Amino acid sequence: MITSDGRVITGELVGNDQVQNLILNQAQERVYSDDAPVELVELGLYVIRGDNVCMVGDFDPEKWDDTTEISPL
Repeated sequence: MITSDGRVITGELVGNDQVQNLILNQAQERVYSDDAPVELVELGLYVIRGDNVCMVGDFDPEKWDDTTEISPL
């Protein structure tokens, strides 16, 4: 999941409601930096307000590659 402020959060989606508030179990934030490896921050049970949700998608750790560079627009 990506929030409207650009945070990348992964976890097990265990609930949502009519205004798209999300509840994630075993949530982790992936923090990216130009000069450091990806940092994983354990969040545990985490609630994200619906107005802060930008994108939700399926996460497959076997296909995720943190070494891929994304060129700026």
